[in-house]
Amino acid sequence: MNILVDTCVWSLALRAKTAAGVPYVGELKELIQEARACIIGPIRQELLSGIRDAAQFKSLRERLRPFPDMETSAEDFERAAELFNLCRSRGIQGANTDFLICAVAARHGLPVLTLDADFELYARHIPIKLHQPRGLH
Repeated sequence: MNILVDTCVWSLALRAKTAAGVPYVGELKELIQEARACIIGPIRQELLSGIRDAAQFKSLRERLRPFPDMETSAEDFERAAELFNLCRSRGIQGANTDFLICAVAARHGLPVLTLDADFELYARHIPIKLHQPRGLH
């Protein structure tokens, strides 16, 4: 089964100094080797945003290019808004991209690999599954 990988995990994995020995980074590496790691366009955009150095931007862009974006549809964005509204009505705040990740993951039946504790709150109210690194179960 494929796994939708959140921005925070990709970001941590791409920082060589802090990545070593982190179970989520190791899990991402295994998912990549198994061709099971998935990304969506807004995650790619978050990863590439804010890089001031053009050479670093190009380097990261090239490192991410082997991973095709999962298709997102108008329905995904509408569902993300519904999920946002549902969680907000229950006192849970979240980012728009988080809810888009949830909507895409739910539509495809994919678990989400994330370090973001907000997803644990979302999972109490919306139909998403979270993927834990092997060995942390």
